Amino acid sequence: MALLFRAYFATAVTGQFMINSKGIPTNAIHGFVKHFFTAIDHFNPSHVAVCWDMGSKTFRNEMYPDYKANRSEAPVELMPQFDIVKEVVESFDIPNIGVVGFEADDCIGTIAKKMKGSAHVTILTGDQDILQLLDDHISVALVKKGYGNYLVHTPNSFFEEKGIEPKQMIDLKALMGDTSDNYPGVKGIGEKTALKLLQNHLHIEGILENLVSLTKGQRTKIEADLDMLHLSRKLAEIKCDVPVDCLLEESIYRIAPDKAIAKFRELEFKHFDTLVQHKNEVLA
Repeated sequence: MALLFRAYFATAVTGQFMINSKGIPTNAIHGFVKHFFTAIDHFNPSHVAVCWDMGSKTFRNEMYPDYKANRSEAPVELMPQFDIVKEVVESFDIPNIGVVGFEADDCIGTIAKKMKGSAHVTILTGDQDILQLLDDHISVALVKKGYGNYLVHTPNSFFEEKGIEPKQMIDLKALMGDTSDNYPGVKGIGEKTALKLLQNHLHIEGILENLVSLTKGQRTKIEADLDMLHLSRKLAEIKCDVPVDCLLEESIYRIAPDKAIAKFRELEFKHFDTLVQHKNEVLA
């Protein structure tokens, strides 16, 4: 989803929707495919799966109705591309994964945790929330501006940047909130203060056990927003027990050129034909 939206807005801002002869906009799909193949070239994975959000409402909305309520409806030109991009992924013989009531991140977290015993997992995303999943067997490649630009995080690089462990990011977001996802955390506690509190006290429980050692301002803010602090932590944590599975043998990266090329021609994408053929020659 992060790649699809990124691809859409990169061209929509100048009105380049790439409307084909059937009147269907394809700019987001085209950009997604370009991101996909660029990442395949860069990381050379043996197995690939793609996870999607399955609607705007999840279990987090049941806990907090205002969760992501600040986000507007998807642009009309993007709407038809949601289903078609999944058809493109299917034409690559790559699993499309999503579970109603959960976010793509929850599916990613569940699969990554299941797979890490048998493979090293690299998660490609534009969403920093997923950094909480980092461990010795899970890396996160954050997509930066343009194509082929990645910031690859490991637990060590994350600690060097933030001064906390990846799992502490859940508590970091609980304290400072998330304007993108529309939950406030503790009003008046920003990232700098939240990081310092976690470096000193490890987690929210440690902070609450040592309230008397905090400054008067910090203590007052936390006590005033205690319920929201606990709720924000639940909202921030990626669920890793979603009812979803992805078997290694089902996700081997091996595109059947004819099937993929037929889908590209249907969408009137021209230059991806040779790209698919070349990649299979390299794999062979």
